[in-house]
Amino acid sequence: MTRQLLQTVAALVSGTVFGFGLALSGMLDPTRVQGFLDIFGAWDPSLVFVLGGAVLVAFMGIQIMDRMARPTFDDTFHVPAKREIDAPLVIGSALFGLGWGIGGFCPGPAIASLSVGLGQSFLFVAAMLVGMTIHDRMWSRRGR
Repeated sequence: MTRQLLQTVAALVSGTVFGFGLALSGMLDPTRVQGFLDIFGAWDPSLVFVLGGAVLVAFMGIQIMDRMARPTFDDTFHVPAKREIDAPLVIGSALFGLGWGIGGFCPGPAIASLSVGLGQSFLFVAAMLVGMTIHDRMWSRRGR
């Protein structure tokens, strides 16, 4: 198998496992996510386990990556070089959080929920794609 085919297969398997995990955990249900985010109201703490599991998996992945000379199916690891916290990061994070709280979706679960036909997920993904396109066009004009 060629490297490109192996990368594609690895991405497909990883995406499938990720989508299955999102569905199994309840992250495809926007009302459940909004209940988790409503810490001063009818808080649903069940997604704390999803968050904890994600942090644990990411931590282990970083530990493994640090011990590897290079990835299995690529020449280098693709990690952000920029480490400082600046205004675009803070503003983007705030917009992400607002969108998550209002819509009950973040990008991964929104895309995964398209497979179950939730009407609001189609609207969310369309709005997300419009926002990404506008951002890319505005950001590329600034020379970044």
